[in-house]
Amino acid sequence: MTTIEDEGQGVQVDAEGYLERFDDWSDAIACSLAAREGLKGECPLSNERMEILRFMRGYYLKFNAFPILRALCKNVHQQRDCTYEHFPDPIVAWKIAGLPKPTTEVFANINRRR
Repeated sequence: MTTIEDEGQGVQVDAEGYLERFDDWSDAIACSLAAREGLKGECPLSNERMEILRFMRGYYLKFNAFPILRALCKNVHQQRDCTYEHFPDPIVAWKIAGLPKPTTEVFANINRRR
């Protein structure tokens, strides 16, 4: 396990960079996770990126699943390919959103939806 810190907040991530505790996520932690993933862009993350991440978290809490990418963009009122524009790899978005390490089923669903 590794500890990442941002704005005085320290949280644990596993060897692959996934948050150990769902509730440790914040805007600042999302920014740190994005930097660890090599996501180019501003910190704090843009409103568009944060809307996507927050929607993913809410969807995960409600359905325990990854949202359909096209539906995600529609729900956050962004252009149809918003996820690809802001997060070319949906698994990176999953990680930055602070969601638990995806199962094999999640990987299969994401690859099928691309």
